[in-house]
Amino acid sequence: MDFPLLIPLVRVGRIGKVKMLASVQKTRSSAPNLSSGGSNMSLRARLFLPVFLSALGVLTGCGGNGGGTTNPVAPPSGSFSNSNFNGTYVFSVSGVDFNGAPFALAGTLTANGQGQVTSGAIDINNAEFSATQGDVSTTGNYSVQVDGRGQATLNATTQYGSAIVLDFVLENSSHGLVTEADGNATGSGTIDLQSSGVTPTGTYAFLVSGGLYSSGDPYAAAGDFTIGNSGAITGTTDVNDGGLVFFADQGLSGTLALGPSASPATTLLSSGFSGGGLIFDVFAIDATHLKFIEMDQTATLIGDAYAQTSPTMPTGTLAFTIGGCTSCTSNFTPVATGGFMVTDGSGNITSASTEDFNVGGSVTSAQGFSGSYTAAGTGRYTLGNFTGFAGGNNLVAYPSSGGVLILEVDNSGLTAGAAYLQTPGATFASAQGYGVNMTGTNLAGLTGSLEEIDDIAEFTVATGGTITGALDENYQPGGGPAFNLALEQGQYASPDSNGRGQISSNVGNSNNSTLNGGFDLTFYTVDGTNFPFIETDSTQVAVGTFVLQNPTASSSAAIRTHMFVAPAIVRPHGSFKKQK
Repeated sequence: MDFPLLIPLVRVGRIGKVKMLASVQKTRSSAPNLSSGGSNMSLRARLFLPVFLSALGVLTGCGGNGGGTTNPVAPPSGSFSNSNFNGTYVFSVSGVDFNGAPFALAGTLTANGQGQVTSGAIDINNAEFSATQGDVSTTGNYSVQVDGRGQATLNATTQYGSAIVLDFVLENSSHGLVTEADGNATGSGTIDLQSSGVTPTGTYAFLVSGGLYSSGDPYAAAGDFTIGNSGAITGTTDVNDGGLVFFADQGLSGTLALGPSASPATTLLSSGFSGGGLIFDVFAIDATHLKFIEMDQTATLIGDAYAQTSPTMPTGTLAFTIGGCTSCTSNFTPVATGGFMVTDGSGNITSASTEDFNVGGSVTSAQGFSGSYTAAGTGRYTLGNFTGFAGGNNLVAYPSSGGVLILEVDNSGLTAGAAYLQTPGATFASAQGYGVNMTGTNLAGLTGSLEEIDDIAEFTVATGGTITGALDENYQPGGGPAFNLALEQGQYASPDSNGRGQISSNVGNSNNSTLNGGFDLTFYTVDGTNFPFIETDSTQVAVGTFVLQNPTASSSAAIRTHMFVAPAIVRPHGSFKKQK
């Protein structure tokens, strides 16, 4: 039997969105029955995963939804203002909702530089409601503080029955990191200024992740595709379903349908597949970067596609972070790994490579490893033969302009992330402002159970290595946001000769209304602007990034803008699974 996978990619129109349908063909003689009994849970419908996206919100400096309060903090520094948020932006977040069900949110919003969101359209996919909402119109308001943190309130009529609040921190006027910061859900992602009149062409590599409707189990996929005549696409994909390789190195085909504006995704599904197929909306940020979200009732996949300008594995030192889980569908154990992978151009990952990893709160630092990489098709590589590597036994890698996108494919876990070729001599600059996003799993929570946690922060490092800044946090299930928490007693250790550094801080939390009482982060220098990291303490397992801020950078500034932001892996939640 053939099991197809459908994907949509970019619809250009009023909100710069495109629709794409794609299918993966795989012949199996003994495939497991993955159907939940509904027609839209067929085998083919389980071939995609979502990445999370982040949202914006209105930073008030005091108070917060979900019972969170704030602590006084020193006046923030910087020169950001509402005028730095001006134009049409593509945003996305993914994570879990108030009951632990997987969800994804993506869309566009137009900010006028003066505090108003004049228009926008939102796509929502939430397994809690077993339904999607597409192209929901919105207006709203926003506020940007001098340190680049901000919030946008989107007054759309959604299934939640209340406004969506996005909490963000700006890198510059074109790019930022974002979380959802309301009582509806928590998740992380990015926000990017959209170029006008973009028509996707050429070859792209992609990585998506999310959760299944039927079980909430984590799900992820990576691959590449080429857009041909009349919107036809051809390519390759690998899929990891809850820690099991569901499809590996499978052909991908389909169509890219350009639409006039924002018609519902379901109007584009016209196929002979039993039970239908997966449908995605895709937003073109620019010609090299696409954002897409699944818009059917099978899974909540969301993620990014980046131009695959070169199909060759980079040679040199690659900084990487990977997040995920082992025993993903039973005794869920969160995993985060990061470090430096050194490639020699001859298929070897050399013994100069080092890795830090956090497995369920047990941390190991700077462990050496080695392995190999092999070209396995155009733009696809397999990584394996590892010695001393904790990020998986076998990985696939797809080079792209957003980094080398990585997915585990060995039936022992589900991890996903990216690696970035390091710029020689790049370092960390003290006395500068940095914006932070972190997403992961708190191991205790307020109820003694695992909780997804998402943070936005901004900090500076003073002479002597003291960190000053503020943090906004949301967590679910059962939580809510708290804003403007002080980063206290923070310390910074400058990067070593490889580019590995450490940051630690307590988080002001006098009323114990948040999960993150403090953190230890190990970060990896990429280019002096981007610093992916993992959390290396026993309290949380998380991945994230911080970025050098530049409030005066113009929209056209020649800066690296498309580094992939690694997603959190959705954890199956008991109460949600019982409902389903």
